[in-house]
Amino acid sequence: MSRTEHTAPPRRAWHLARATAEDVPSLSEAHASVRVPVGGSWMRRLLAFIGPGYMISVGYMDPGNWATDLAGGAQFGYTLLSVIMISNLMAILLQALAARLGIATGRDLAQACRATYPPIINIPLWLACELAIIACDLAEVIGTAVALQLLFGIPLVAGALLTALDAFLVLLLMNRGFRRLEAFVIALLGIIAVCFAIQLVAAAPPLAAVLEGFVPSGEIVKNPQMLYIAIGIIGATVMPHNLYLHSSIVQTRAYPRTEAGKREAIRWAVTDSTIALMLALFVNGAILIVAASAFHGTGHEDVAEIEDAYRLLSPLLGLGIASTLFAVALLASGVNSTVTATLAGQIVMEGFLRIRLPHWARRLLTRALAIIPVVVVTWLYGSRGVSDLLILSQVVLSMQLPFAVIPLVRFVTDRGLMGTLVVSRATGVVAWAVAGLIVVLNLKLLWDTLAL
Repeated sequence: MSRTEHTAPPRRAWHLARATAEDVPSLSEAHASVRVPVGGSWMRRLLAFIGPGYMISVGYMDPGNWATDLAGGAQFGYTLLSVIMISNLMAILLQALAARLGIATGRDLAQACRATYPPIINIPLWLACELAIIACDLAEVIGTAVALQLLFGIPLVAGALLTALDAFLVLLLMNRGFRRLEAFVIALLGIIAVCFAIQLVAAAPPLAAVLEGFVPSGEIVKNPQMLYIAIGIIGATVMPHNLYLHSSIVQTRAYPRTEAGKREAIRWAVTDSTIALMLALFVNGAILIVAASAFHGTGHEDVAEIEDAYRLLSPLLGLGIASTLFAVALLASGVNSTVTATLAGQIVMEGFLRIRLPHWARRLLTRALAIIPVVVVTWLYGSRGVSDLLILSQVVLSMQLPFAVIPLVRFVTDRGLMGTLVVSRATGVVAWAVAGLIVVLNLKLLWDTLAL
């Protein structure tokens, strides 16, 4: 028998295995696991789709956003509320596109990249996304560790090490079903919203000034310091890993995989994410409004760090539990962000590389990569170094954003890939404009940060 005859069967087996891997759905253990009622009221159908939007909204109010919101409110009052609103509208559009991609093609963004681009492009895309997830995880570790210190007096190093336990929390929730995971996330989001609603009532901001802040002002462009913080707010808003995450978890719904079924699923998924992102707008706006009410014009305009805000909120607002509520919301935000980063890491690794690791191993790996720099910096430089590290994590996220936004917009505007579910020409133009604006602003943020 010839050498060729000996080697042919293994090659056929390899190609068969590769073809089978192509058919593995995104997040296979939860794929189409949430039942969608056939018929019934629109409310029942909407409730069946509610969940993924709230999970992606977590990334828009994670600890990485708090520093820019605090600094914006303390230094410039309510002026930058318009920037928060505009950045939120951009996020609503991009997340709607991510949901459309996942439902229309049956692939998440990572799978679509692997199927479309050669390895020379896919490998850098994968590395960029892994860096973004590690940077996001870094912000979560810092936020959780700071919250544990403020609430319970736990040293920052010990608090950072305790965040490793989040790996087992996520594993437990996933084993109980995807709906339980969504319920956990929504419950923590509710805690965050309630904490800031109480602080808003205590702050009693002037309504006219707040409403005026939502109107874009030319002063933002003229004032370099204000422009810098405005770019920071936009740069910290759209999280690259959220686009991968959303395109995957919308497929957990058991909707009919027909054109009509997909159209209806897209409509409900976009409704879900839009409502959830309005909650993110409320939380980010509330952080800025509370900071403006408590710090702006009271001699505390230099407040930009979470610890300073915690120390000053209760005496300045005249509410004894204001600082505690602030720290509780920070802890809920940090823990919540862990869940989404875990899933995003799994989706990215499986989508780009088709490497399947146990959930606990994947979580511990990414969490260790985030914990190590926090522990080292805290040990050497203290809390001030941790604040600088938090800012650095947001810069790293800004660097990775184009690697997610540009492929997403390219895919949803490609009729050959999307078929009849391709976005309209007008939506495509707006999407490219938003992508271009975000990329330019993030590059400027990076340049200005490195120049400081």
